Parts: sequence; C-alpha cells; structure tokens
Amino acid sequence: MTASAAAPGGHPVLDALNDVLPGIAARAEEIERARQLPAEIARMLIETGVFKLCVPAALGGHEAHPLVLMRAIEAASSADGSTGWNVMIGATSGTTAAYLAPDAAQLIHGDAKAVTGGIFAPRGKAVRDGDSWRVSGHWQWASGNSHCRWMKAGCVAWEEGRPRMVREGVPEVLTVYVPRERITFDDNWHTSGLCGTGSCDMRIDDVVVPASHAVSLTRDRPRIDGPLYRFPVFGLLALGCGAVALGIARGAIEDLRTLAGAKVPALSRRPLAERAGTQSDIARAEALVRAARAFVVEAITVAWEQAARGTGIGVEDRMALRLAATHATEAAAKAVDICYTLAGGTSVYRASSLQRRFRDVHVVTQHMMVAPPSYELAGRVLVRLPTDASML
Repeated sequence: MTASAAAPGGHPVLDALNDVLPGIAARAEEIERARQLPAEIARMLIETGVFKLCVPAALGGHEAHPLVLMRAIEAASSADGSTGWNVMIGATSGTTAAYLAPDAAQLIHGDAKAVTGGIFAPRGKAVRDGDSWRVSGHWQWASGNSHCRWMKAGCVAWEEGRPRMVREGVPEVLTVYVPRERITFDDNWHTSGLCGTGSCDMRIDDVVVPASHAVSLTRDRPRIDGPLYRFPVFGLLALGCGAVALGIARGAIEDLRTLAGAKVPALSRRPLAERAGTQSDIARAEALVRAARAFVVEAITVAWEQAARGTGIGVEDRMALRLAATHATEAAAKAVDICYTLAGGTSVYRASSLQRRFRDVHVVTQHMMVAPPSYELAGRVLVRLPTDASML
C-alpha cells in the first residue's frame, strides 16, 4: 500500500466497508444492548482495513487521504453511531505509529489485524525509571477497547520527583502505549448515547513501559514523513468527531425521508411528507448538513495541499480544521433535532432509530475536541490574540 497526496476518488476500504454496513445497521439495537461492538462485528470491520487507514504504508497501512478517512467514518456513523465512533477511534489512532521507532511501530501496528485506541488527555503520571517509564493513572472514554490490542494513555512526564516542564507552567505530556492485558477496565459505560462504544474507564497501576513506547504529540516529529503525518494530529481527531456527527445526521435525514412517506399523523388525512412544515424543515436539515460538510472538506483540502507541499500549515489553517469540526458537530446536532421533532411520537420509542441517533449525536457534542470551548480557541486566533497553538 502506498500513500498519495492527490485528492481521493474511490478507495478499496470504502468499497469493503459499504459491503458490510447494511448488515451492521440492521444490528444497531444489538450493538447498543451489548454496550460495545460484538466480536463478530469488530472482526468484520477489521477485515475491511478501515482501522489501518492512518497507519503508515511502510507498516502495511493505507496512509490514506483525510477525505477517505472522513468518508469512511461518515458511512459507518450513518449505519450506526456507535460503530462510526469505534471506526473513528481505531482509525485515527493509527496516526501515532509514525512517531514510534521502527521496532516499536512494527510490534504494535505491524499485524494486519492489530487495532489500537486510547485517550490523549493527560490523566496519568509517567515517572522516568532508567530507560523506561512507570505509568499509573485513571482515564475516561476508553472507546473500542474490547477489540484493541494496545491502548494509549496520556500522561504527564515526571523526572527527579517533579513534572518535566516544556516551558513555565506547561508540563510535558506523553502518549504511552500499554498492552491491553496490563490495563483494568471498569464496567461503567452506562450512558444516554453512543452506548455501543464500550467507552468505559481504564486504570493502569505502576506498569513499566519502555521509553520506545512513549511519544510526545506536541514536541516530537514523526519518524515517517508524508502528507498525512504533516497534517495536524489534533485537527485530524477533531475532524473524526465531526464526521461521526455528520454521518449520524445523514442517517437521521434518510430515516425521516422513509418515515415521511408512510406516516399519516394523528388527526390528519395526509402523509407527513405532504405537510409544508415537513418539507421546509427537512430542507433546512439537509442544508445544515451539506453546508457544514462543505466547510470541513474545504478546511481539509487547504491543509492537505500545504502538507503535500511540505511547506508547513499555518495557524489560521490549523484553526480552520478545529473550527470546521466543531461547527459540523453543532450543525449535525441541529439537523438531527429537526428530524427527531418532525417524526413526532414515533421518535420517542426506544426502538426508534431516530431516538438512537438523537441520543448519539448529543453525546458527540460533549467531546472536548468539538465542544463549545473550541470556538474560543478559534476565536482567539481570529482576533489575533496570543494563543497556545499546541492543540491545533
């Protein structure tokens, strides 16, 4: 497999994914009840290669264009929000393979069926111990861990009894790889939405990790060069969240289109589709999703062109990636709300796909990469205030 800087057309992963998604969509309620991806579904997704979209070609991955990643996440999320979230986490996690030394990268990512996940938020402590780190901590949102072999954990680096500082007031944060069997997972993922993501808490207690299994996403440079690894890591993660929301919204619109032609509301003689209010509101939902998606595609395209040239991506273009992702999530939630409301009493039942999409998209809005404070980060750049650009 080889990487390409060109804008993508088709892709074999998208073709393979489209073959399995109808069957996965039919099992959405089962996925929700299981509170994680059933093993059979995880195996089906692994076989498509979707979890290797961001893994370097040198390790057998696809090293794909971000627009391919976006389309894969959207498609999976339109079928089922929890499946889309699992796809997003497992696929974007492959990016950090480019930061690892070759032996470590091969060990962790080299197997065609290997999937990684994790949490970059620095809720752990990594204490230097010779050529290793002793890692302890407690993290939330360990999404997709049931089908992962390795999990990544964000940790503050400690040396000589104190945090190692990047600059005054800012400690160094490491992303540390730990084998799944060395981690304790709490069975506490009982939530309103994205119920099938298995995003429970994870705990690590004094596990020794080789220094070669730890990277700094804000200070280290990728060891493998290519457009994908010049693309902002946190921008890619935020775009993944936005793509989940857009896919959920697309699914909600299609659900409503199907329902509107068949449902005759109480005290009415006309199908829902023939009501003027239905027609105008579904058009608004469609416009919200298409417009938000266009902004995301534009932001990706601008950043990717710079990454492909190797000229560096400016702060404003990095900001645009985060802004587009946050706006897409907000717009998608509004579109789903419209569809949920138009469906009337049908959408309140637990078995309703619209109810599930409503719950799922509103959980996406709470993720730190696309939550409302992201607007503040973008706004500081826009009004030319000093801004910590490390999360851009």
